[in-house]
Amino acid sequence: MKSFKIILYLILFTNILSCSSNRPWQNFNDIDMDEMAANFQSPPVEYSMTFYWGWDGEITEEVIASDLDAFKARGVHIVTLESGYAMGMPYLSPEWFEMVKKTVELARERDMRVWIVDEGKYPSGFAGGKFTTDAPELRMKALVVADTLEAVGGETIFQKLPHNVVSAIAINQTDTSNHILDIQPGELQWTAPEGTWNVLLIKHDFRSSPTRAVNNPTRGKDASNSLCDYLDPAATHQFIQFTHEQHKQYVGSEFGKTVLGFRGDEPDYSIRGIPWTPKIFEIFKQRKGYDVQPHVASFFTSKPTDEQKRIKADYWDVWPDLFGESFFQQQADWCAQNNLEYLVHLNKEDDMMQLVAHEGDFFECMRHVQMPGVDAIWNQIWPDDGKVTDYPKYASSAAHVYGKPRSFTESFAAYRTQPTVAQAKWVLDHQFARGINMVEVMFVPASTKGKLGLRGWNASDEFPGVAKYVHRSCYLLSQGRPAADIAVYYPTTSLWLGNEASDKYTLQLMQRLLETQRDFDFVDETALSSAMLLENGLFQNLSGQTYRAVLIPSAVAISKQALVRLQTFAASGGTVVFLGAEPSLIVDKTFRDVVASTDLSWAIHEPSGELTAPVMKALPQPDVALDKTCPAIKYTHRKLADADLYFFFNESTEQQIVKATVTGNGQAQEWDAMTGEIKKIEDAASESEQVTFELELEPYGTKFIVIGKAPADLQE
Repeated sequence: MKSFKIILYLILFTNILSCSSNRPWQNFNDIDMDEMAANFQSPPVEYSMTFYWGWDGEITEEVIASDLDAFKARGVHIVTLESGYAMGMPYLSPEWFEMVKKTVELARERDMRVWIVDEGKYPSGFAGGKFTTDAPELRMKALVVADTLEAVGGETIFQKLPHNVVSAIAINQTDTSNHILDIQPGELQWTAPEGTWNVLLIKHDFRSSPTRAVNNPTRGKDASNSLCDYLDPAATHQFIQFTHEQHKQYVGSEFGKTVLGFRGDEPDYSIRGIPWTPKIFEIFKQRKGYDVQPHVASFFTSKPTDEQKRIKADYWDVWPDLFGESFFQQQADWCAQNNLEYLVHLNKEDDMMQLVAHEGDFFECMRHVQMPGVDAIWNQIWPDDGKVTDYPKYASSAAHVYGKPRSFTESFAAYRTQPTVAQAKWVLDHQFARGINMVEVMFVPASTKGKLGLRGWNASDEFPGVAKYVHRSCYLLSQGRPAADIAVYYPTTSLWLGNEASDKYTLQLMQRLLETQRDFDFVDETALSSAMLLENGLFQNLSGQTYRAVLIPSAVAISKQALVRLQTFAASGGTVVFLGAEPSLIVDKTFRDVVASTDLSWAIHEPSGELTAPVMKALPQPDVALDKTCPAIKYTHRKLADADLYFFFNESTEQQIVKATVTGNGQAQEWDAMTGEIKKIEDAASESEQVTFELELEPYGTKFIVIGKAPADLQE
């Protein structure tokens, strides 16, 4: 189903690792306890939180120096530099680059670090308007409705067509049935059968998602500054020339040192149309073996046939690949070749049905980048509001599966109820417990008229202590390797077919697993069918982490390649569980030509979809077991060279006291990320590679528990 070649991907992955060998913060660090303890009190600068620092207002060397000093004094050692309005210089002008150069110099003098936002506001990909003014042929494109014609039975439509009309469909207004129409070169001739018909003509045209651009005099969000064609590698190459290469001329000597990398923001297709690029029909035919052009008009009907839904899924199987390969991978490769990282998050991660409509496939986009991310915006993640907001798991899973040591959160943009320090810490701890280990705090404007941009919780007297806590937490959560041994298949292909039930069920399963302390990672089609190694009843991902069980949530489709590998996995000792509805469509090369479900008797089946006692018993032995049910306690586990590290979080307002039994050998220790202190847990009991201790968590409380050889200065 995918054209992805694992050998080529592994070569690319190896090259990226070799390029990043001098950047330990972006490598897997199998350090020992003594080294980790030595760094714990004051971790390396690169694990600090970063302020998303917006240059709104006149920017001078004095403003930059003053802000950097203020940030560092509050425990923030990294800035994410974003151009803004009324800076006193145009974005991407020589004057602007000179100010970026001065910023990097001032940051280097203070032993601080800089991420550079790759755009003049957001979303990434319009190069401050240069695609509209300098490279209009490379602007974003889409399939859209060109015209709607009406006809009644017996009436003949004869119409000359513009060159960019590519498909047509007639829709019966009585029963919504439809007919794909044959378009001869440059004309349509069709006689309507009995009934009343609407004929949709579909064309390709320039269309752009709205952009918020620093050069827009309205400061609004509109399409006046067009995004580039994300599906065309030539457009991304031009984007890099407009932005990254220009930065390299000014600050390239600090790449991988003071400058950590480029930060992308929300590239997506928020358009009234369907993503298109000039070569997509040709590429589609090469990959799928048939011509999709006549069928694309059916994508615009309200009630397509089942076959038309499957053809649309084929299209969705192709354009996200192009998005990943042409846009994300090109930038990640450029960054790796220049000793940098590329971090980016998409749009609508909290609503996968919308994300699939706008970006196609979360995991296909994120598997290419060095640091996948999510954002927490509009109070999406908030204590005590009853919402289920586990979606940071998507970014951490993509990182784990595809060998990325870190995943990040952009948090607090547009929070209309401004958090207190305690609430803000809760929002971050919530994401730490779901695998996130890098924090970006939105939005800190540059100082104007001598007034520092800090406000709200980051201006509080309590903030520096929390900043240090986050610094230590991100350091600990970036060491070793992830340890979850359960994989959950994410049913993106079912979402392509419009199956909202699969999305809803997967969210419920994610919640139930986390509330029963069964940690997991999501795996996608590419991971199951090719990217992960399969050996001795284990799936091994590109982080070196192994899965002993794979859960398949309620889904309507799955690839033949994935099923073959799952059956081999089960035959060699792995556990496969189908929960809820089993896939009824088995996809080989195309969705159009799917076959009915095959024999799945080799797996465990739970039609109710519930995590019943037999299902739980079939799963691997848990690495965390509590002596009583406690949905409020969430955790994450990382395996170190000579120890196991656990992060526990009490999401509730009630104190939690439980007996916890965890996997590990050695001394049980509590590492206090707020104070930097390490102490033994005296009442811990060890037996058979497990350690039991009392876990007491205050409301909103967290604890790092390490099981292993005690650091030298803690040994008796």
